[in-house]
Amino acid sequence: MKFLVSQLLYFLRDRPTRMNIIALGRFLLVLAGLVTLYSVIFHFLMAYEGRAEYSWVTGFYWTLTVMSTLGFGDITFHSDLGRIFSMTVLLSGIIFLLVLLPFTFLEFFYTPWMKAQEAVRAPNRLPAKTSGHVILTQHDAVTNALIERLNEYNYPYVLLIPDLTEALRLNDMGYKVVLGELDNPETYRRLHAENALLVATTASDQINTNVAFTVRETSDRVPIIATANSPASVDILELAGSSHVLQLAEMMGQWLARRVSAGDATAHVIGQFDELLIAEATVRRTALVGKTLAQTGLREKTGIAVLGTWERGKFQRSEPDTVITDNTVLVLAGSSEQIARYDASVCPKEFSSEPVVIIGGGRVGRAVSRSLAARGLDYRIVEVEEQRIRDPEKYIHGNAAELTVLEQAGIRKTPAVVVTTHDDDTNIYLTIYCRRLRPDVQIISRTRLDRNIVTLHRAGADFVLSYASLGANAIMNLLNRSNILMVAEGLDIVKIAIPDGLVGKSIAEANIRRKSGCTVVALHTHDTTEINPDPYRPLPKDAELVLIGTVEAENRFLRQFNR
Repeated sequence: MKFLVSQLLYFLRDRPTRMNIIALGRFLLVLAGLVTLYSVIFHFLMAYEGRAEYSWVTGFYWTLTVMSTLGFGDITFHSDLGRIFSMTVLLSGIIFLLVLLPFTFLEFFYTPWMKAQEAVRAPNRLPAKTSGHVILTQHDAVTNALIERLNEYNYPYVLLIPDLTEALRLNDMGYKVVLGELDNPETYRRLHAENALLVATTASDQINTNVAFTVRETSDRVPIIATANSPASVDILELAGSSHVLQLAEMMGQWLARRVSAGDATAHVIGQFDELLIAEATVRRTALVGKTLAQTGLREKTGIAVLGTWERGKFQRSEPDTVITDNTVLVLAGSSEQIARYDASVCPKEFSSEPVVIIGGGRVGRAVSRSLAARGLDYRIVEVEEQRIRDPEKYIHGNAAELTVLEQAGIRKTPAVVVTTHDDDTNIYLTIYCRRLRPDVQIISRTRLDRNIVTLHRAGADFVLSYASLGANAIMNLLNRSNILMVAEGLDIVKIAIPDGLVGKSIAEANIRRKSGCTVVALHTHDTTEINPDPYRPLPKDAELVLIGTVEAENRFLRQFNR
């Protein structure tokens, strides 16, 4: 019933629809008048033939049966005048009932009613008291991954779509959709942008600029996060009102370059939580390879905590008997001094002076080259489009699928290959090809969609980064969330007040890690943060634990200890 009322309200609120209803009403009045006129004439003609016994109901009955071409034949005229009248009624009935009425009904009522039903499925406003929501202005790989994370943390969101057909399609797929124009300030007023947690726009630089400028007309406080494809757009987006501008291509290039093991094994900071730093470190060509975590003695030598390891895209909690391999990436937690001690103590067994092969000279490929150059590593970029070649000494013009091109780039001796094209199918193809050519080389690849991460690992990639996950994680970290930091795919740091059931107990006694899957990496008391706290010291009251784990592990911790 509520749905029907909302349809009627929307149906009657539209001025063209009201005009259509008036036109339909006029047609029905004309039709009713014509039926009444024919019924009156029927009585006069029957009286003319000396058959005045028929009632007014019979007159309407005869008129409708003749006009609708049913013509039951139980009542007929005997005179020629009556038969001429019958033919007139029949012909006008064909025109009015069989032609004009269906057309008028469809044009002025049925079609607008169906549009009203569709519009109700894709509303153009949010309820009056809506607040604390996230407004998304584009449906793409990044926002799709972001919606999954918003649902995990129970953040309400709304997807603003300007096209009705697309809005209905997304609504049928289960998304929370609102129909509206991106460049209309009234749209964002109807979405209560002033009460939103943030507005995220991930379209083209021009559209993002327009969105930011339009949102700022309605609210000067709501955070606006925009992506920028071109570095030149950053200043423009900020001038338009963007609070944060994300250059995802640059971020992806830095991440891919950080995973290259070609000349150093330093730890790279990927997140910070108060004084606690989270870092990743590759171990290829270091003395750590082949040892277990217990045998490395990293905690005793440097004070740093090994939270876990990445191995072909899968995060595993660290255990004393975890064996470190060439493909292992350590996830570390500690202070800046502890990370510096780690860098000083972990030395590569050998260095490679051969250039890293980068396949693809687009935005991501160029970002990888800049990050490698900052580390003092040489590189060669394979690019098929001649107009993208910037430095002939560093670029190899040709198709990476051709063996001669890859050999010219140094595929036979390179320590690592970074595949950066924007097409997932091409990246899978090139990953398989490079793995066949060099079974021992390190292969790092990007993917546009999350679903292709597993495929690229099967194809032979050692490390894979999803463009969608990178963007979603970056936006999640910019939410007003002072107690959660998403540092990598499936890996979060969360600050939680010590539950009453844990006060006075030690970390070891509570067995937090075994029961929940979370690892305690710091203890926050008042204004100080103790990194890697003593596991046998009783936990104080009015303090906070800093945990690292997956969303599922965090939920298990809350269920287990927050009773």
